[in-house]
Amino acid sequence: MVDLRRAREVDPGLPADLDFDGFYAAHFQSLTIQLYAYTGDLPGAQDLVQEAFCRALDRWKRVSAMDDPLAWVRRVAWNLATSQWRRARTAAAFLRKHRVEDVPAPGPDRVALAGALATLPAQHRRVVVLHYLADQSVRDIADQIGVPEGTVKAWLHRGRAALAARLTDQEDEA
Repeated sequence: MVDLRRAREVDPGLPADLDFDGFYAAHFQSLTIQLYAYTGDLPGAQDLVQEAFCRALDRWKRVSAMDDPLAWVRRVAWNLATSQWRRARTAAAFLRKHRVEDVPAPGPDRVALAGALATLPAQHRRVVVLHYLADQSVRDIADQIGVPEGTVKAWLHRGRAALAARLTDQEDEA
């Protein structure tokens, strides 16, 4: 492990008082190549190195005062790559444990019912679904949607009649 406070791997070809832009230009490519070799993903390596340089820019006064700011940026980039790998490993483990179960396709009756329900006016469809699929009473439906019970009964009657007509028509066509 590199002790970043005592790192002495300074490039002798670069001026000691290099500003951030020059530092970035001088080292971005070499760090990207290193991270690409480690991750095998060039765009991912570029993102990791870019993030490491962004973090260095936030702390440039402190980082530039280090004996080797490049060692700090390199360590940050490698730590980011390791963290990314750990997150990917955790996600893969989660997916292995929680596999998506195959759900059978809906049968022809269900498809016909869904199609017929879709043709009903919104109020009729709502009361039919609440009454038959949610097993709610007429009184509960009336309280829930804020209309009189007689209105719910009328919508329920009209919805049933429209469904019966549409589903009978579909059976005759088949």
